[in-house]
Amino acid sequence: MIATESAITLIERLREKYGALIFHQSGGCCDGSSPMCYPEGDLIIGESDVLIGDVGDCPFYMSRSQFEYWQHTQITLDVIKGRGGMFSLEGPEGLRFFIRSRLFTKAESLMLSATS
Repeated sequence: MIATESAITLIERLREKYGALIFHQSGGCCDGSSPMCYPEGDLIIGESDVLIGDVGDCPFYMSRSQFEYWQHTQITLDVIKGRGGMFSLEGPEGLRFFIRSRLFTKAESLMLSATS
């Protein structure tokens, strides 16, 4: 899990306003499939959620079933202009968090499987 400079800048701005943050990759529903940012403690992490890494010193989770599809990709948290999920903290900023991904190379996949 990595993040662009724009994403880190927005995370820092939101942290100043709201304190510690947490991310969860939405699986669809009313806000589409978007990375959602919440104040830490506002989202209950369940047994079916997987911690996939930290981004900007914030934990980033997604559901186990969704992780099955994404586990072979390098996930990058980015920011674009526009309105994101109505429950995500960045909405009033006129920006939204956005996921970019690419498949791991064969060498990266081998390295990851060797460390698991």
